Amino acid sequence: MPLGMAVSDGVIKVFNDMKVQKSSTPEEVKKHKKAVLFCLSEDKKDIILEEGKEILVGNVGQNVDNPYATFVKMLPVKDCCYALYDATYRPRRTRRRTWIKHELQANCDEEVKDRCTLAEKLGGSTIISLEGKPL
Repeated sequence: MPLGMAVSDGVIKVFNDMKVQKSSTPEEVKKHKKAVLFCLSEDKKDIILEEGKEILVGNVGQNVDNPYATFVKMLPVKDCCYALYDATYRPRRTRRRTWIKHELQANCDEEVKDRCTLAEKLGGSTIISLEGKPL
């Protein structure tokens, strides 16, 4: 993040909501964000939520068959942005669910193009499925 750049309260709320996900009912779970984009404000001083650029968990499997491909299509072609994507994946050997945080900085389409690229970032050959589909 550039020096002097502020993060809006809305961005912080979305981040915390995606990280915690305390919902108990199926309807609440469907409203969780699977992916969201953030952009710079017009004055280039704040990172803000980009309106309409999100994928909800409830849309996965209904309106969105491949959430990662839909996410990649949402990315701007010529502008920079910040994004959160909640990847569901399964490593070869695991006994418990943990929050593993990964950062992927991409400078061109090739660096985010498909599920295999994301799987490589998440653990390479140890990942056997991503978004419920085998690799």
